[in-house]
Amino acid sequence: QVQLQASGGGLVQTGDSLRLSCAVSGRTFSSYAMGWFRQAPGKEREFVATISASGGNTYYADSVKGRFTISRDNAKNTVYLQMNSLKPEDTAVYSCAARSGSVYAIYIQVYDYWGQGTLVTVSS
Repeated sequence: QVQLQASGGGLVQTGDSLRLSCAVSGRTFSSYAMGWFRQAPGKEREFVATISASGGNTYYADSVKGRFTISRDNAKNTVYLQMNSLKPEDTAVYSCAARSGSVYAIYIQVYDYWGQGTLVTVSS
């Protein structure tokens, strides 16, 4: 069983930075591609960023490209989302997800495990 726990959310101002972490249980973390998704109030969950199992490949939603960076530390079983130049429209609950396999993915349906999420609120 794989369990994910996201943390690092909070209330920040426009232009601030925040780093989210997602700790993953289990000894096979390095075999999972990981993703970050978010859900704003009244909206559907959407893709934010994804990283391959090795960490060598990443992909971002256009809305966060150039501002957010996904990374992972396989020794610590943790994936990160560094968020810079935050905007009010980034306000959402951010969740991490894991999928079996090395290749990253942007589609919610292909992820096997999900964490609870952490709230990020960006004030204007």
